[in-house]
Amino acid sequence: MKPEVWRAVWLCAGAYVLGSFPTGLLVGKAAGIDVRTVGSGNIGATNVARALGKKWAVFVLVCDALKGFLPVAAAKALCPGRPAVVALVGLATIVGHMFTIFLRGRGGKGVATSLGVSLGLSAPIGLACLGIYLLTYAVTRLSSLGSLLGIWSFPVIATIHGGMALPLPYRALSVVVALLVTLRHRANIGRLLRREESRIEAKIKE
Repeated sequence: MKPEVWRAVWLCAGAYVLGSFPTGLLVGKAAGIDVRTVGSGNIGATNVARALGKKWAVFVLVCDALKGFLPVAAAKALCPGRPAVVALVGLATIVGHMFTIFLRGRGGKGVATSLGVSLGLSAPIGLACLGIYLLTYAVTRLSSLGSLLGIWSFPVIATIHGGMALPLPYRALSVVVALLVTLRHRANIGRLLRREESRIEAKIKE
């Protein structure tokens, strides 16, 4: 097997393992709380906010975003001119977060890690997606709605602006990731349609 192929394989494997690192669960256990027994039972930043408060939620969000950003940045540096490899590495870290080997295939919903990947692929679009999430959350206090709008904003913005000079593999990845995140939010979507989705502000500890 060619060296560049081995490099791509190891990058994808490393990205998956890094993505699998259950930051929210470990932070909760350090504080004596299993976040899987609180609120939605998810290990992501939103549920950490319910269990531990805003500061720890921000910490988990940043760590989970870095899990997405760092492998993509590494793939860009080590495999220049190979956008398909970069896209596969980004997908691997998101799949690792969603289906972590450390929790027997269970994991988070992939929003923060997807943000990190999007920032690695295109900082302007990634920041725009973050802005859409923050605006939606500020208006509605519905983190799930903000997450869904933010995650779908990447392929929409890229398409409207002619791909923003993004390679096709990046744009394809953005659609695949949006679909995966949407599937992980099936229960939330049902509650949103029934107007039963809880607003997180009432449950966050200061």
